Amino acid sequence: MTATDIVLVLFIAALLAYAIYDEFIMPRRHGESLLTIPLLRRNRIDAVIFVGLLVILIYNNTMSHGALLTTWLLCALVLMAIYLFWVRSPKIIFKSQGFFFANVWIEYNRIKEMNLSEDGVLVMQLEQRRLLIRVKNIEDLEKIYKLLVKTQ
Repeated sequence: MTATDIVLVLFIAALLAYAIYDEFIMPRRHGESLLTIPLLRRNRIDAVIFVGLLVILIYNNTMSHGALLTTWLLCALVLMAIYLFWVRSPKIIFKSQGFFFANVWIEYNRIKEMNLSEDGVLVMQLEQRRLLIRVKNIEDLEKIYKLLVKTQ
């Protein structure tokens, strides 16, 4: 196993650990989930470029008769990228004490101000950071509002 293969295995393991955490562990942290809202995907072009570069690497490795293990590891990395960028949907998970947004736990008492933009983006102002929450369905904003009013 070459150094390249070791690095590929480490990247695949890291992406797999992230996918497992995002799908199975995060919804169970900090108590029962009160509401889970799917969010809009962003930066699809970055994912297309990443997968395209991996396909070029697979092609070059195949044409230069590279190691078969490297080709399979690159294919596994492509599959992980497809899952993370196209199959998995980003979401915001509301709990009784706070919520997960972009895999970060934020307690409700950190919210200083909330606004709704004209294009349906919920803006939450924290102490030093602004969260831009873009929901898939505009009706979900009402669910978020009702939940936040109930928990405050």
